[in-house]
Amino acid sequence: MARAYFGTDGIRGAANEEPMTAETALRVGMAAGSCFIRSDRVHRVVIGKDTRLSGYLLEPALTAGLVAGGMDVILVGPMPTPAVAMLTRSLRADLGVMISASHNAYQDNGIKLFAADGHKLSDEVEAEIEARMHTDLTLARASPARLGRARRLSDAQGRYIEFAKSTFPRNLTLDGLRIVIDCANGAGYRVAPTVLWELGAEVIPIGVDPDGVNINDGCGSTQPQTMQEQVAAHGADVGISLDGDADRLIMADECGELIDGDQMMALIAAYCQASGRLTGGGVVATVMSNLGLERYLAGIGLDLHRTRVGDRYVVDHMRNHGFNVGGEQSGHIVLSDFATTGDGLIAALQCLAVVVEGDRPVSQIARCFEPVPQTLRNVSLNGAASNGAALGDAGVRVAIERGERRLAGRGRLLVRLSGTEPLVRVMAEADDRALIDEVIDDVVVALERFTG
Repeated sequence: MARAYFGTDGIRGAANEEPMTAETALRVGMAAGSCFIRSDRVHRVVIGKDTRLSGYLLEPALTAGLVAGGMDVILVGPMPTPAVAMLTRSLRADLGVMISASHNAYQDNGIKLFAADGHKLSDEVEAEIEARMHTDLTLARASPARLGRARRLSDAQGRYIEFAKSTFPRNLTLDGLRIVIDCANGAGYRVAPTVLWELGAEVIPIGVDPDGVNINDGCGSTQPQTMQEQVAAHGADVGISLDGDADRLIMADECGELIDGDQMMALIAAYCQASGRLTGGGVVATVMSNLGLERYLAGIGLDLHRTRVGDRYVVDHMRNHGFNVGGEQSGHIVLSDFATTGDGLIAALQCLAVVVEGDRPVSQIARCFEPVPQTLRNVSLNGAASNGAALGDAGVRVAIERGERRLAGRGRLLVRLSGTEPLVRVMAEADDRALIDEVIDDVVVALERFTG
């Protein structure tokens, strides 16, 4: 059966429209519960959310579905996605649920599911949940005596704060560092500034006044301009910008210049290599990571292993092949020594550890390589093309093949469907910027001709 609900990062859509309705959330809860209840013992599920208004719609619906199936629900309120993964493991829960659409605007929301070990569910388990959603779920109802219970965990934030602090080297502090932290009016708005302050930093927090509709609005890792401006305005040493569920970040140096996920992976990998803590002999990244990262790692004797886009695929490769550093150019940094999924705050702390030990400006420490010129263009799809037909169109295929021939041996061309939005993403990179612009223009024209 084709996947009707789950994409590359759970279920996502416009709030109060299918599939992000109370009715569907109820079915997700009942179907997921029926997959994870395997005995007569008490089964637990942790539910967290970001700060979107629609969280008030989806949280009780999911809770009702899980309780109806016989699972006990632990509600932790607004918390980062990686915190929910951590608490799922820490509380010995059978399932974790995060209600968030990550970096999307408030109109969207999503549901991400974690297994008992804190890792995102496999494609196979998601497919099983989908299959059960299409069946008669009355069979999944628990008897009156076996209904689940729901309660709120009052110290959830404190647990994650202490966990995050424990990942920072014990012999170091952030004393003397002035840090701008942009929490995107999202899930990390309380915990992230607290962690930095308790480790000794002078903290300038922005994006910490959520009202349900301002998440990622002019702030956060996809819109870091305000953070950059505040770094300059306050003479800060570094800026950190999280996304709506705090599982990704973008940083800025003391000049306000951005540091993306590729540079952070290079910095952390080199640091771990020097201290003998790097495993796997390299880094796992996606096909979107810059060619400059690959060249830099090769220069220090490390390999770059590429996966398809999506941090879940990065994590799968890391787990299967013994790597402890991986991530995405967009700022999902996965450090498996500490976390099971991308964690923006923990990644920032590891970068800050290198800065503190190096005792030099961030601009000198965190720019490990010169990126190869890279351009990304998005082409919107209409409904008829959103099933992937655009990439099968003869004219589009010819343009892609022509671009690949022109870049052969000199760069890369990547054309793919977005897993979260109705878009085709066209990326090219090479040392010759004019060439990549020509190649991308050619492919975009073909796509726009197809979509009208």
